[in-house]
Amino acid sequence: MAYRSLVLGAFASTSLAASVVTPRDPVPPGFVAAPYYPAPHGGWVASWEEAYSKAEALVSQMTLAEKTNITSGIGIFMGNTGSAERLGFPRMCLQDSALGVSSADNVTAFPAGITTGATFDKKLIYARGVAIGEEHRGKGTNVYLGPSVGPLGRKPLGGRNWEGFGSDPVLQAKAAALTIKGVQEQGIIATIKHLIGNEQEMYRMYNPFQPGYSANIDDRTLHELYLWPFAESVHAGVGSAMTAYNAVNGSACSQHSYLINGILKDELGFQGFVMSDWLSHISGVDSALAGLDMNMPGDTNIPLFGFSNWHYELSRSVLNGSVPLDRLNDMVTRIVATWYKFGQDRDHPRPNFSSNTRDRDGLLYPAALFSPKGQVNWFVNVQADHYLIAREVAQDAITLLKNNGSFLPLTTSQSLHVFGTAAQVNPDGPNACMNRACNKGTLGMGWGSGVADYPYLDDPISAIRKRVPDVKFFNTDSFPWFHPTPSPDDVAIVFITSDAGENSFTVEGNNGDRNSAKLAAWHNGDELVRKTAEKYNNVIVVAQTVGPLDLESWIDNPRVKGVLFQHLPGQEAGESLANILFGDVSPSGHLPYSITKRANDFPDSIANLRGFTFGQVQDTYSEGLYIDYRWLNKEKIKPRFAFGHGLSYTNFSYDATIESITPLSLVPPPRAPKGSTPVYSTEIPPALEAYWPEGFNRIWRYLYSWLDKNDADNAYAIGIAGVKKYNYPAGYSTAQKPGPAAGGGEGGNPALWDIAFRVPVTVKNTGDTFSGRASVQAYVQYPEGIPYDTPVVQLRDFEKTRVLAPGEEETVTVELTRKDLSVWDTELQNWVVPGVGGKRYTVWIGEASDRLFTACYTDTGVCEGGRVPPV
Repeated sequence: MAYRSLVLGAFASTSLAASVVTPRDPVPPGFVAAPYYPAPHGGWVASWEEAYSKAEALVSQMTLAEKTNITSGIGIFMGNTGSAERLGFPRMCLQDSALGVSSADNVTAFPAGITTGATFDKKLIYARGVAIGEEHRGKGTNVYLGPSVGPLGRKPLGGRNWEGFGSDPVLQAKAAALTIKGVQEQGIIATIKHLIGNEQEMYRMYNPFQPGYSANIDDRTLHELYLWPFAESVHAGVGSAMTAYNAVNGSACSQHSYLINGILKDELGFQGFVMSDWLSHISGVDSALAGLDMNMPGDTNIPLFGFSNWHYELSRSVLNGSVPLDRLNDMVTRIVATWYKFGQDRDHPRPNFSSNTRDRDGLLYPAALFSPKGQVNWFVNVQADHYLIAREVAQDAITLLKNNGSFLPLTTSQSLHVFGTAAQVNPDGPNACMNRACNKGTLGMGWGSGVADYPYLDDPISAIRKRVPDVKFFNTDSFPWFHPTPSPDDVAIVFITSDAGENSFTVEGNNGDRNSAKLAAWHNGDELVRKTAEKYNNVIVVAQTVGPLDLESWIDNPRVKGVLFQHLPGQEAGESLANILFGDVSPSGHLPYSITKRANDFPDSIANLRGFTFGQVQDTYSEGLYIDYRWLNKEKIKPRFAFGHGLSYTNFSYDATIESITPLSLVPPPRAPKGSTPVYSTEIPPALEAYWPEGFNRIWRYLYSWLDKNDADNAYAIGIAGVKKYNYPAGYSTAQKPGPAAGGGEGGNPALWDIAFRVPVTVKNTGDTFSGRASVQAYVQYPEGIPYDTPVVQLRDFEKTRVLAPGEEETVTVELTRKDLSVWDTELQNWVVPGVGGKRYTVWIGEASDRLFTACYTDTGVCEGGRVPPV
């Protein structure tokens, strides 16, 4: 079973608009790009049949200009997609963010994805998804631009890691699928993003002078790590997908025929529509042929000049025969079918807010030089009681890393001194910085497009004062030069932060990604901890952070009694923390990443960002499958705190059994053939379907799909003459494929989700004082002697108990599917179970990747406690 490099879609740089594309540098040997055409038709999955039938009836009535209109945004700042109002198909409102409704009033600022992942709580993750979906529906959006599973969190310095759920594909996948379920049950289309390899912010975007960096990923690594959350999201029925800014193996993601056509639409059976990320669309015909269905926000790379690669250019390219009408019909049908699938034809509210102003009245076309005004905000409050969910997520995510001598929880009778500006809300206001592009005051979220406006920010110092009114607060990030000697029993609580975000903004010298290779706390936070510990016997550190920090300069100091990671708590930063500090609730968060002792504990490909080069920056995934705890285990490097680590105020015991459910074959059973898909005429439509309406009043910078009569007539003449005008990519074909063996349903072959083993785990609170919740994490160790290199252990499932009183127990169940026990075979191009024939998989049950208590064996059906884990 040889290890083969990933073969990915051909790169083509021709554009219908006047875009400039710089020639790219060659990718390293072994990372190849190959074509995959044509774009597979949507509609062959049974669960989408009704939606596609309705879409077929509507699309068959559309003119050419109506079809091309709904495949694009109408221009940056102008709104969202075009419409076919004649037939009742509205403009669709597509709205961020990763943690709520962005750029809107009267919404909830939920905890970030990384915080949500730290709960390891499926019910809570789902509840957050429901609440986000309810708020989007209440605001009248159609498409929620989340959740984010790309970046996966490969690089600790990555700027947008905090938008996702953690540095493990299964944690990301399960959290994303639950979020999608919660959102889409509210009639809102969710978007899985960013496909794929957007693991750093610097040099991610194509521009007229330099292409975006190339993430060079081999086939097995792609399937087992980075694609895994996308596959699970498609299996959950996600309605839309967004491509990444960067390239993969040299081919821009927005026009990557192998990624979009071959993998997403054919292998994973994705039935929804694929959109570009904002201003990442760099070609016209190429991207259409490669499977892109929607261009957002419609403009070329450089916006605000009224130019587009699609809209009127897509109308022209269909008329002249460059883009087959069959491809356009599928693009449009996918969009309309998704709209029907989630019931948006039935009393779905129209948008009632503006992202451009908080005033009642504003510009109707904000990007235009001259625009009429009208009411754009109706101030609809959609928060309901969602603060309770937000608070519970923030609270249950708080991760207790250290608690020397069980110093925590605190009592209200203790003398408390609080240090650090992060304890209090930004004095300029929680929303003072555009897109939260500053690190001032309590850090509740990162920066960029993945944010929301705070309705308020419950900060830690306010919540602490409710319990200890006479707490002393030093609102500074430098230890006061003149400070009275504290008493031996005084407790200092020190707040530190680390921020990151999207490359659209630079904050304190950080261009999206964190620029400190040492992962130091911002604002000299580490020095503040050290200085405080010189004076105080009892120091508690609270970190509000986008990801791992370098704790080594103070973590072993015996005066630092406790360390809590709040992650990014959102609007409910105060009460959620106070409940943990004072023991109202026992901490139950667990790290969604590892914290190493040294940055170079990881290889250079992970530890460092790729820097500037002339041509295309190359980011090669030379570490393969080995990121985060997988790398550390392989290299036998002990981290400071491992993935999954999290302490409680109590203790738990774990007792497991294992049940065999479904016998497994080496490969999944053969896939079923594709079902039928909509059928339309493939004749080039008449030119008049693209003519400008007579007397139409055009708005500058608004993007339209119509052509001047002469342009339309000339294009049509070329098309019906059959003159070959376009230089199609190598391997281009219009013959539909039956689909790969690994496909057959949403997410892949349906048999991949057959339950192979079920592991009931009885958890008992063995403490005698505190109630608490336990995290049950299941890691798989593959059989010895198989012809595949596999990580030592890999997370495959997790559950969380309810609150258990001392002496109380509960049984929760983790499950392992066929896919959980498989590897991606690059020769067979299919998932293979290497342990068939009685080989032993070991299922390790514990509370962290390095705290595994019980071993369950698949060959004997026996579980044993007290075994020595392999890590």
